[in-house]
Amino acid sequence: MAARRRDPSSRRPPTSRSAPAAPPWPHGPVAVSTGTAEVVPEPGRPRAATLLVNGVPSSFVDLDDPGLLDFEYMQQAAAVVQVVAERRSDLSVLHLGAGGCALARAVAHRHPAARQLAVELDGELARLARTWFDLPRAPRLRLRTGEARAELTRLPDATYDVVARDVFAHDRTPEHLTTVEFVREAHRVLRPGGVYVANCADRPPLTLARAELATLATTFARIGVVAEPSQLKGRRYGNLLLVATDDADLLDDTGLARTLRTLPVPARLLTDADARTLAGPALPRYDADPDPAGPGDASSSQRD
Repeated sequence: MAARRRDPSSRRPPTSRSAPAAPPWPHGPVAVSTGTAEVVPEPGRPRAATLLVNGVPSSFVDLDDPGLLDFEYMQQAAAVVQVVAERRSDLSVLHLGAGGCALARAVAHRHPAARQLAVELDGELARLARTWFDLPRAPRLRLRTGEARAELTRLPDATYDVVARDVFAHDRTPEHLTTVEFVREAHRVLRPGGVYVANCADRPPLTLARAELATLATTFARIGVVAEPSQLKGRRYGNLLLVATDDADLLDDTGLARTLRTLPVPARLLTDADARTLAGPALPRYDADPDPAGPGDASSSQRD
């Protein structure tokens, strides 16, 4: 479901000239708590692969290049994390939705001092990801099994610099992770000046993204959305990265804008008034509101 385009700036040549070990990946799907997981090797690159969860692309991982990100929205999220990391020597990141931990691996590679927690609904998937993808160990990266919102509510105030939501039930984010009440919880666990980023998969006329922007505006001082220009014009289905913060100038960082423009698929960042214009008349979502997309399967895997 997520668009893929490799970011060459994250590539590093292998540090050893010896033949790399064969990856510890099974052939074909394996059962996990919420369905199936399958690792599909990249043609010609047996140590790089896409993780499919219930048949849907969830993460792309290269065992020889942990800083590599293929999915466009993850490249965009990493650009936002970079700006925060330049301001915080003790960077801390919370991932709601783990999957193969592609973003968490990249953050650990690019910012070795960072402390991260990834929450995954499917405990067996988390265990396999740890086995398959050479994930950093605690305290650099801790994995916790649980439902994203329930675990979020248990976390202390002002704990993280970044909260990243990348949770899906099949092809959409569960409704209870898109409401004002959820956003307030994310805001609560952020340290002053921290940033919330969320992967929003949407199609024209961007009903979900518009409502989520309106929801973020109820709680955060500044909001933004990152996407390829044709997506912002509502011309195609894809992933938009929603961004929210109370920091006065984080979204105005010139390095962030430059990085987004120079990604393999150049992206635009709309902030504040422009983001609110995109939201238009959309109303914030609350827990008591009916799910506009209809009933979903809350048991499906949370993904990164």
